[in-house]
Amino acid sequence: MEATKTQFMSTNEIKEMVKTLPQQTCSWVKDKITMYKYQGFWSLQKFLEGAIFTQQSFKAQPSDVFLCSYPKSGTTWLKALAFAIITRKKFDESANPLLTTFPHKCIPFLESDFEQIEENQKNSCFTPIATHFPYPALPESILASNCKIVYIYRNMKDVIVSYYHFLREIAKLPIQDAPFEGAFDDFTHGISWYGPYWDHILGYWKASLSRPERFLFLKYEDMKKDPKSNVKRLAEFIGRPFTIEEENEGVIDNIIKLCSFENLSNLEVNKSGRSEGFVGIENRLYFRKAKDGDWENYFSDEMIEKIDKLIDEKLSVTGLVLK
Repeated sequence: MEATKTQFMSTNEIKEMVKTLPQQTCSWVKDKITMYKYQGFWSLQKFLEGAIFTQQSFKAQPSDVFLCSYPKSGTTWLKALAFAIITRKKFDESANPLLTTFPHKCIPFLESDFEQIEENQKNSCFTPIATHFPYPALPESILASNCKIVYIYRNMKDVIVSYYHFLREIAKLPIQDAPFEGAFDDFTHGISWYGPYWDHILGYWKASLSRPERFLFLKYEDMKKDPKSNVKRLAEFIGRPFTIEEENEGVIDNIIKLCSFENLSNLEVNKSGRSEGFVGIENRLYFRKAKDGDWENYFSDEMIEKIDKLIDEKLSVTGLVLK
């Protein structure tokens, strides 16, 4: 039986409990990656251990802002934009930490960066925190709070392709040794990191219906088409709106340029090294293409039909455009 969110367990007890959960080994990466299912979603062991620890220990502060997303939906970009917005009066363009610091280090992850989050909460009245948690699995203190939640989502087909390459690179396999068809099959059966993807989106969407003032939904493709208005929406929602003077001085444009894929992907800190802590994923893996429509190079007609049918069945009620 799965542990509840209120049952307190030690670190060792969490590790032992995770071993008893339903698991699925991803055969398409030669069985190098195993997912564990907990409270309706799948995750990698270390992230899941961190998630369970967080559920029972994290205390949300009223001023916390949560940047929520399914993996490979624009998380890195959202974190960079939010950080640049929040710190724009503290650093000038040439001294912004994003130039020398990995974006995921600038804004901590709820599931892994426990000490950094605690330190930030102690030292600031405004704490941005990122997470891939499905909404129903968030710590109780967040669910019961009035904390603001930004949710970014993306065309499911491109999510699958980005997810495929990310896990393939983690497993250190060339494309010819990791068939895309296997990743597609797992994904459409709901077996993916923090998946099923449709449940992830539905959880946040349903929660937003009763408390819309708490939520801001951003679509990755819309942000690329019109970054300026979406950056303004983000800044206003998190309580850091731009003044007319800032807009006239080009502050928004400079933030967009600083956080662009072209700029971030070419910075040395993002081309080398790896994330700290228990994850240890190479920084470069978070910067692949950032391209819309890359799925067309991978999907067969049969795959397109299957995904479109899945989206219609699972997500048409949301009104969100995900094809």
